[in-house]
Amino acid sequence: MESRLLLGDGLEVTGRRLGAAGDAIGEVVFNTGMTGYQEILTDPSYAGQIVVFTYPMIGNYGINEDDFESDRIQVAGIVVREACAEPSNWRSRKSLHQLLEERGIPAIEGVDTRALTKRIRSAGVTMGLVTDGISGARARLESAPDYGDREFVSEVSTGEVYGWGYSGREDFSEPADGYKATLAVLDCGLKFNILRRFAALGIQSKVFPSSASADEIMSCNPHGILLSPGPGDPAKLLGVVDTAKELLGQRPIFGICLGNQILCQAVGGSTYKLKFGHRGSNHPVKDLEDGTVTITSQNHGYAVDPESLDEALASVTQLNVNDGTVEGIRVKGADASSIQYHPEAAPGPWDSRKYFVRFVEQMIATK
Repeated sequence: MESRLLLGDGLEVTGRRLGAAGDAIGEVVFNTGMTGYQEILTDPSYAGQIVVFTYPMIGNYGINEDDFESDRIQVAGIVVREACAEPSNWRSRKSLHQLLEERGIPAIEGVDTRALTKRIRSAGVTMGLVTDGISGARARLESAPDYGDREFVSEVSTGEVYGWGYSGREDFSEPADGYKATLAVLDCGLKFNILRRFAALGIQSKVFPSSASADEIMSCNPHGILLSPGPGDPAKLLGVVDTAKELLGQRPIFGICLGNQILCQAVGGSTYKLKFGHRGSNHPVKDLEDGTVTITSQNHGYAVDPESLDEALASVTQLNVNDGTVEGIRVKGADASSIQYHPEAAPGPWDSRKYFVRFVEQMIATK
């Protein structure tokens, strides 16, 4: 069946329906990764967005039961050049189309995604609509709220506290046998692979909703605190920022992606929106403290304004090699640091996993 992609700047592209019938409205962004489409679909940081995949074939290794990064599909929709109808992989249980159809996610294939990506790079991100209901489509798009007007974190955060690595234990005050320490996670759009990576390093996690207070988080007597990734404009998260302020200095703190922007605001900094964001698995980042360059997995549309940081309170520790944007900060005198990219990858390279190790060492050293 014919489907159509409409952009807020007036562009209309015709293709074929993929996934479910109906409308998908969201901010149209692109991801340059060659693999990892299942993880991208289920990454909460993509809430409210339509993802354009630049790689020409998506779905060739199917969908499995192990590579979900949350409990649901988070993207509003997707755009692909070609969706593989007959995937081949021993772990595959269904095709990309079957997953999207089951979960009610509209998508479109048969689109020149490279040309679309070049347009977004030149003009910037814009709202868009994927639909097979052509009549009145432009009016539906124009009446939709802008991506920047919504606060997405409360929509994707957990509704209740839960543990990872506790094996059903209710007592979170001390690590279980075989674990080194306990981590409190403020869930602003958490990916499961972050919890998996900490568990592999002997850390059990207790996950809190984004609305949790500092007292609630500290009630489990954690050895460290994680500010998680997540979607949307960080400037809308005043409550979360206030919580981060209260937590500063109480325990070692590590922020990832949105967590980096939250930590920045907690010390008086600000953020701004990038023209088309960083989304892919090949972004080079230089660590200014040890001089190393790592290839990183990224997914964000906002960045920290370096001019907004008070040098007496925080310092920039990492920079993007491509465009010089801030990729990490360290809060002085508070045992708190953060990075703008995803060290857990999923998808992406494992170069930056060392930052998990460093944070775990901080947690254990201050027990």
